[in-house]
Amino acid sequence: MEIAYVLINCELGSEKAILESLKHIDSVTEVHGTFGAYDIITKIESQDSDKLREIITLNIRNIKHVCSTLTLMGIPDQN
Repeated sequence: MEIAYVLINCELGSEKAILESLKHIDSVTEVHGTFGAYDIITKIESQDSDKLREIITLNIRNIKHVCSTLTLMGIPDQN
């Protein structure tokens, strides 16, 4: 199982709408609003790292009001 954590910055006031959008994306297993440098963190799980990249690039980064993302890929042998 491949795992990625995506840290998201978004436009002020759009957090709730983005959280709801993220919950409807296949492979997204956790979504949390956060305080600090990033507004939202989400966990994505898939059998394939290419599928993770596709979800991040085509789904998450294209959500309206998402300004930027930072992706942390898990190390499979250290889960």
